[in-house]
Amino acid sequence: MDPLSDVLRSMRLTGGIFLEAEFTAPWAIVSRVEPEDCAPFGQMPRNIVAYHYVEKGELRLSLENGPEVTVRSGEIVLLPRNDPHVLSSGPGIPAANSHELILPPPDGGLARIEYGGGGAPTRIVCGFLGNETPGDMLLSFLPPVLHLDIAQGPTGEWVESTFRFAGQILAGGGERSAVVLGRLAEILFEEAVHRHVASLPEGEKGWLAALRDPAIGRAVALLHRRLDRQWTTEDLAAEVGLSRSAFAARFTDLVGDPPMRYLLRWRMQLAARRLSDTRDPVARVAFDAGYESEAAFNRAFKRVFGVPPATWRKEQTLPPAS
Repeated sequence: MDPLSDVLRSMRLTGGIFLEAEFTAPWAIVSRVEPEDCAPFGQMPRNIVAYHYVEKGELRLSLENGPEVTVRSGEIVLLPRNDPHVLSSGPGIPAANSHELILPPPDGGLARIEYGGGGAPTRIVCGFLGNETPGDMLLSFLPPVLHLDIAQGPTGEWVESTFRFAGQILAGGGERSAVVLGRLAEILFEEAVHRHVASLPEGEKGWLAALRDPAIGRAVALLHRRLDRQWTTEDLAAEVGLSRSAFAARFTDLVGDPPMRYLLRWRMQLAARRLSDTRDPVARVAFDAGYESEAAFNRAFKRVFGVPPATWRKEQTLPPAS
């Protein structure tokens, strides 16, 4: 498996569809996925990726001081960091607050928005993907918007037909389709990330670009797959066939961190998720993260998160619902 797939697999994304909307031109709304939108799915994720799939018509997405994207029928747009954004039928239209337009779901179905001036129609479904990894590296390095034409690529026809089928069931009030579309969105997010990385220009630097480099990409994959190994820079250099100095310089130049600092950050991300998700003893988490000493793990964790792991775990525990 390639390094990027390793990273995507480790994210353990969850999510779902929470809204369907039909707009008629002219229209414009301010949009952002809020924690309460995720509540029906039994989760309040730490990191939220918002997305909109256009079933019919087209829309314009714009970010403050960011890109503007036209999204057409059969395309999906994803916002890896859930930045506030405006969806509209065109420029210069006053934007309404989307949450003030939401109609309650009929018979346990999806919430709806019906809004606009009566012109050309646009129909979309809105959803989210979430994960719990603090400071997730992949999300932090992605651009604010990923735009994907579902019809492109070897699986395009299958994905598009599945979305259409689920959308038809959704229109008829079928709850099962929301689950299907949520799972499909995970696949599309992964495809969008792969396409983005493939499109980076030659000579590009940064963590994502590093995954394309044969030597550095392999080193990143090794670190992800063998987290418990007592790695050294010399070990990694030997594994990818470079001298220590050449490897360290190339890794740092592309990734932005020296190899061992990168390994520390990755170990701490996964350890933090484990502490949040399980009741495993801190000593076990430390050992699986590659630390033979719980005390050394505690010191490393505190350097990254500001508090010891036991304290951090307590802070992540939400009070029971009243």
